[in-house]
Amino acid sequence: MRCRSSSKLRHPTQTGFTLIELLVAITILAIIAVLGWRGLDSIVRARAGLTAEMEQTRGIQLAFAQIENDCAHLVDPINLPGREVLSALGSRLVLVRTVFEENQPSRLQVVAYRLREGVLSRSEMLPTRELAALDQDWQNAMSDVDVNPAIALQSQVLSLDMRTWRNGENGWRMGGSEADGAATPQAGTGAPATKSGKLTGLELSVQLTGRELPVTKVFLLGAV
Repeated sequence: MRCRSSSKLRHPTQTGFTLIELLVAITILAIIAVLGWRGLDSIVRARAGLTAEMEQTRGIQLAFAQIENDCAHLVDPINLPGREVLSALGSRLVLVRTVFEENQPSRLQVVAYRLREGVLSRSEMLPTRELAALDQDWQNAMSDVDVNPAIALQSQVLSLDMRTWRNGENGWRMGGSEADGAATPQAGTGAPATKSGKLTGLELSVQLTGRELPVTKVFLLGAV
């Protein structure tokens, strides 16, 4: 019996990954990459939405601060008998404010806030001490004539609602105007027009794009 040679060739042991193992690994990596991309995308979207909301909030806060300053310097209607000093009608707010500057006499200025094509803007006329010029500025503001360039305060505004509070009444009224001794009808009662107290409060409700509820603020009219 012949002995087999011990030098018989032996196949070396194969190492590495099989094709199936590589496919499984690639599939797992692809799934992880997709999940990671979706998570990153959601974070980026949330951050963009938060940034936009913060910009909206900052913009409306600055707009309210400007309106508050104008309302605080509203002219007392007693000083302008027979003339309107505030009109809050529709999407337009027009008022007459007192301007105080160093080394200058006090002057009067017409300021108008308007909502046009989703943008809340503010425009102001030149301060004056002439009643004729003041009357012309008021007519221009009420007629939406832009004598001076308007400054955009807030964009993406869907609606602007205003209510006023008048002394002697028990609730807010939609819109309103202020003139010394103005005769105003009793809304919803059918009663004839009667003289009433002066306006002391203004409420603004601004509905912004992407927000469920409007942003509302109440302003005091005149110096406190």
